[in-house]
Amino acid sequence: MASLTIPALRPAGAKHTGNITPTNTWRPGRQCACASGGHAGELSALAPEAEAEQAVVSEVKPRFRWDAFGSDLTGPHQRAFRGLSPKLPNRCKALVARVVCLSPGDERLGALLAYWVKAMKPKRADWLLVLKELKAMESPLLAEVLEHALLENSFEANVRDYTKLIHIYGKQKRLQKAEDAFAAMKGRGFPCDQVMLTALMDMHSKAGDLARAKEIFGEIVLLGLPLDKRAYGAMVMAYIRADMLPEAEDLIKETEEQQVFAGKEVYKALLRAYSYRGDPDGAQRVFDAVQFAGIVPDTKLCALLVNAYCLSDRIEEAVCVIRNMRSAGVEPCDKCVALVLGACEKVNMLETALGFLTELEENGVSIGQEPSLLLAAWFRKLGVVREVDQVLKDLSSEDMTSRPSFAVSLEQQ
Repeated sequence: MASLTIPALRPAGAKHTGNITPTNTWRPGRQCACASGGHAGELSALAPEAEAEQAVVSEVKPRFRWDAFGSDLTGPHQRAFRGLSPKLPNRCKALVARVVCLSPGDERLGALLAYWVKAMKPKRADWLLVLKELKAMESPLLAEVLEHALLENSFEANVRDYTKLIHIYGKQKRLQKAEDAFAAMKGRGFPCDQVMLTALMDMHSKAGDLARAKEIFGEIVLLGLPLDKRAYGAMVMAYIRADMLPEAEDLIKETEEQQVFAGKEVYKALLRAYSYRGDPDGAQRVFDAVQFAGIVPDTKLCALLVNAYCLSDRIEEAVCVIRNMRSAGVEPCDKCVALVLGACEKVNMLETALGFLTELEENGVSIGQEPSLLLAAWFRKLGVVREVDQVLKDLSSEDMTSRPSFAVSLEQQ
């Protein structure tokens, strides 16, 4: 900014004597009195107005020092700066180096970005590179920079940019900020598409706000937008988090009728909810739906079904599930075996437990540490510690090295 200070004047013909003394300094009052014509009067009239205008500008827009940022990088800031991509243009690197020096909520961020825009004339590609670097650095200012970018013409904002901002706020659980961004997008005339609404619904679903999630889901339907597995999955998860399992199951059936299948994690979440509730019938229905959706059940899904039967003391059906696992080529995990043994111990069915373990051994299934420790503790409660070693020999695999160490650990108990 050019200085508004008027230099001192010397009388014509005076010799230069080096330093100008205060008596030679030009004063507005004397100059106006000696000047002839209207020009001096005009200067005299404009001087107070110019001073007032300068004072207002100084209050509203303080002087910004670009070089005040980034010169004192220390510790984490230096490591973050050294980690920047070598392909990042210098104009982008200069901005990132200064952004990392600021803290969330710093009022200087807006001035910093405005100066960069004015000086560098960035294009959308430059903005995207800056945002990419801030995301890679896990900068807490990513959302604030993106918010500012959305208002810049050079950024050429679109609906997907607002979707990204909502995703960021969703991860931070800042629901109101996400809603504000959504309202700002609609205020600028951008259309609401299915991807945007699904992101907003998923955010409220994870926050446990079932009412808002249902409202957004209904809006997608009213707008006639297509419902994909992500939209259905977000709504199903909202019902599961609200412990409304029948509604979640009904919605899954609706998707299946339209040949749209939710993701494996959605089926697993519903199966887990039924399993922990001890509802084997509901768990079995979901397990069947998993296979109908073309998802191959793994040991974790099978363990949830086994757990549901064990919690309801339907041990024979739990054992049947494990037999079906072996028939399908899925080896029962230690958790499945331990669940059955725990259920047998609860109802004091020792003979059933030993028969189950013998069947597993005959089919080449080795008994792991968790079920073995559970069985040993059960024998200890029955007061038959001396017989433990013989039982272990009958149930263990052919690996002779594992027998002595395990028997010692049991005797120590």
